[in-house]
Amino acid sequence: MCELLGMSANTPTDLCFSFTGLTRRGGDTGPHKDGWGVAFYEGKGVRTFHDPEPSATSPIAEFVSQLPIKSKTAICHIRQANVGTINLSNTHPFTRELWGRYWVFAHNGQIPHFVRRVGMYEAVGDTDSEEIFCDLMNQLRQNLPRDAMPEQLARTLVSLAEDYAQQGVFNCLLSNGDWLFTFCTTKMASITRRAPFGPAQLADADVTVDFAAETTPNDVVSVIATEPLTADEDWDVYEQGEWKLWQLGEVIVAGKVEVPGNSHDRTPESMS
Repeated sequence: MCELLGMSANTPTDLCFSFTGLTRRGGDTGPHKDGWGVAFYEGKGVRTFHDPEPSATSPIAEFVSQLPIKSKTAICHIRQANVGTINLSNTHPFTRELWGRYWVFAHNGQIPHFVRRVGMYEAVGDTDSEEIFCDLMNQLRQNLPRDAMPEQLARTLVSLAEDYAQQGVFNCLLSNGDWLFTFCTTKMASITRRAPFGPAQLADADVTVDFAAETTPNDVVSVIATEPLTADEDWDVYEQGEWKLWQLGEVIVAGKVEVPGNSHDRTPESMS
């Protein structure tokens, strides 16, 4: 299956520690070797990096892991391909413009034979994930006002996510830079770090960081991942159908919907 990584913080924060841990799973400690991508919001702009090579051995990933890019919201994805060929156009996260903002999306899962409804957004690559993203964007554009508040957006996003989850496995991260929407049908976990900060050890690399030396007492940084990235911290594991809308490191609205109970038994589970 693919793996996701998201960050929501109340102050510009670099993703180097978590990104380093995730990239090891892209062909070293994990099988997700079919490309990777990451998007960092900087104001209304988005700085993106993509590579169809395994993240564990990608010189670009190594370069990014050492860049102290500061962002309040970031989305990352490592891919194990099932639907769609291995190439640059099929690497997540995907980006589209809506209402003067860049929207970024990454998907872990598979919806076989997904059919996108008619709308202005079309896929560039040939993955079901990008088709789903375009369908989602078309539905938002057609059914919501430009000035929709986050809670109103959440209701529509949850309704769409619930529909997608009835058709297959749908774990996702979505943001427009102001908030981060997360939805789980199989696997997802999160951790919120705030004062008093302490050390943490990556589960997939011999790397430790002392967050107390890197933060201020007012910082709040939340990390969301498919699987916990550290070996010595308590992560909050999502339930099936659980969703959360994050803003500035905090959950501003959350809930749970019914999803098919056999999601864990689907084969392949999530490889788009």
